[in-house]
Amino acid sequence: MGKATTNRAMKPLILKSLQTILLLLLLITLFSSSKTIAEEEKQTPHHAKKTYIIHMDKSTMPSTFSDHLNWFDSSLKSASPSAEILYTYKHVAHGFSTRLTPQEAETLAKQPGILSVTPELRYKLHTTRTPQFLGLDKSSTLLPASQQQSQVIIGVLDTGVWPELKSLEDTGLGPVPATWKGECEVGTNMNSSHCNRKLVGARFFSKGYESALGPVDVSTESKSARDDEGHGSHTLTTAAGSVVPEASFFGLASGTARGMAPQARVAVYKVCWLGGCFTSDIAAGIDKAIEDGVHVLSMSIGGSLMEYYRDIIAIGSFTATSHGILVSMSAGNSGPSSSTLSNVAPWITTVGAGTIDRDFPAYITVGNGKTYTGASLYSGKPLPDSPLPLVYAGNASNSSVGYLCLQDSLIPEKVSGKIVICERGGNPRVEKGLVVKLAGGAGMILANNEAYGEELVADPHLLPAASLGQKASEILKSYVSSSANPTAKIAFLGTHLEVQPSPVVAAFSSRGPNALTPKILKPDLIAPGVNILAGWTGAVGPTGLTVDDRHVSFNIISGTSMSCPHVSGLAAILKGAHPQWSPAAIRSALMTTAYSSYKNGASIQDVATGQPATPFDYGAGHADPVAALDPGLVYDANVDDYLGFFCALNYTSFQIKLAARRDFTCDRKTEYRVEDFNYPSFAVPFETASGIGGGSNAPKTVKYSRVLTNVGAPGTYKASVVSLGDSTVKIVVEPETLSFAEEYEKKSYTVSFTSTSMPSGTSSFARLEWTDGKHKVASPIAFSWT
Repeated sequence: MGKATTNRAMKPLILKSLQTILLLLLLITLFSSSKTIAEEEKQTPHHAKKTYIIHMDKSTMPSTFSDHLNWFDSSLKSASPSAEILYTYKHVAHGFSTRLTPQEAETLAKQPGILSVTPELRYKLHTTRTPQFLGLDKSSTLLPASQQQSQVIIGVLDTGVWPELKSLEDTGLGPVPATWKGECEVGTNMNSSHCNRKLVGARFFSKGYESALGPVDVSTESKSARDDEGHGSHTLTTAAGSVVPEASFFGLASGTARGMAPQARVAVYKVCWLGGCFTSDIAAGIDKAIEDGVHVLSMSIGGSLMEYYRDIIAIGSFTATSHGILVSMSAGNSGPSSSTLSNVAPWITTVGAGTIDRDFPAYITVGNGKTYTGASLYSGKPLPDSPLPLVYAGNASNSSVGYLCLQDSLIPEKVSGKIVICERGGNPRVEKGLVVKLAGGAGMILANNEAYGEELVADPHLLPAASLGQKASEILKSYVSSSANPTAKIAFLGTHLEVQPSPVVAAFSSRGPNALTPKILKPDLIAPGVNILAGWTGAVGPTGLTVDDRHVSFNIISGTSMSCPHVSGLAAILKGAHPQWSPAAIRSALMTTAYSSYKNGASIQDVATGQPATPFDYGAGHADPVAALDPGLVYDANVDDYLGFFCALNYTSFQIKLAARRDFTCDRKTEYRVEDFNYPSFAVPFETASGIGGGSNAPKTVKYSRVLTNVGAPGTYKASVVSLGDSTVKIVVEPETLSFAEEYEKKSYTVSFTSTSMPSGTSSFARLEWTDGKHKVASPIAFSWT
């Protein structure tokens, strides 16, 4: 299941052995999440209730019922006379959610008209510089007029909103679009006056949460759309925050803050609470967002890797897409291990994370005179200029994992007055600093291990602290073990700009291949997700820790949660410029114009390895919104294409009905292939020799087909293929030239990939480009041998 996407909630891998353990746990989690009701009943007491989402077959409602709600209630009461409906769903599903025992759920599943009874899942949550970094500040003449952008509404499903933020002021905005049907719901610390022409709607959904964990504790969080966590305020202002001069985080990252689409409107759907995000609430949020009339849906929430017809987020996203809504979601923070992606449905725009050209350096100088560069957002009283004793946490704890600085793991006598080296993993990074502080430590150095490489994520620590890359961390630990009196001091250097190389792929960003559908390449692209400054709640301090009593209007955090709303905002810009474009066309424009190399021609780097990254890491590349406004050609797709995709997966009519909420039977005379699904990228898995005829090394050829739609001026495009590294695959494009005489004309082509057998686990990459001399329509190609 997708892991948390804020810097507080991330719990990535620590060592190779721990990576293996967590991967096994992931597989176990995914397997258990797809249990049948009968299997679950064996492990759940018959009296214990949990929430289920009930999908019903609309076409089978008996004529004795004039209203579907009465039918729902009658069906439910036949299984459990005392059960009550939590939500009814209109768009995401034709059905409802309720609390049942496993035995009652089994009984309900046997009732006429019931398509499925699905147990609810619990998910976790996965700026002043990024507009410049993305080129938005230099291209005002190329961007759509503000009145076009202001007609676009971005719906954000998250932890809510802090409505008093300056980033949500509506100065200069005209009336709310006439198409908007939403509202500003009244609740704890929230009333209708908190909405305006910028924040056009705010709703909250707590029934699933409260059914599982009890009533919302209004002494600690608001039972309303108000954001008491911070994540939601950060994501929505990243997507579309208004312009705020002189923004900063305690003087760091100072400048004019603005979201990607500052003229767009935002609507908030609070579906995540301090106790997590429950699928019944998420489904209700998507349902209302569709009904309210949003144009872009942004969800920085971790999803499960399960068949699309079983995944309520995939189902809801499909319904949104069928209504013309682009759905942008975070890829997850389980990198750098492979096949760790979530939210991989081909109708979802899946976003990984990269760095920007700004960092917050800190110098760590040790007793032997060597200095190493780390990163930090610490803004309090600095350490003294004179060196302090340095100790490794593993040597100052009675715990076998004392090096992680978990709660109450350090021995005060061994860390008092010293700088403590703690290793990443196991608990939030800022919590490690608090553990050191409570034990009497004077400062902390957060040491990277192999899983994180040279990635430097800055944090607003409660004591003087800095993160350090893997290589320097190993040297530092060696120095401590070999020195009789190790010492160190930390100096904080503020904000540095134009850091190179940038972007690099963040180590935490989840990677491909796509474990669910290997012939669909994911993630789709990357966007800024490291050390991002955006709006913050007034309810908690920047660390989110209860002891942090600092209050800020802007916070700097990291995660694919931050990269997702960047793309949501960019999608709003494209929607404003091209209102007639489908979600697939917008995604295609962002993907085919993305860049995968620096200006000097070198490939984008992976910070986890220090080596060139691959399409399994960055998808099509890093978003380039200015180029995306005029992509030349797009790979479009509609509902019929997605239905054909389901047929290619050999879904039954019943499974398609669950996934797509419509009756559809695959044509027996039609050959459906995932290879022919019109996606802007190519994933080509080959079987190894042992899987294609008992060890034969004969060349194997597979053919993919695509359709390009002209969205520019008439022109002739010529294909070319660029090999990325050592690729032994022969690639043939037919035809090699496509001529378009008018706008929205469509042309098809095929690509043949021929390869001899390679060792299992091998991968290689290439790039297909169509160009007319002005536009470059590029698609990544990822080969893998399994």
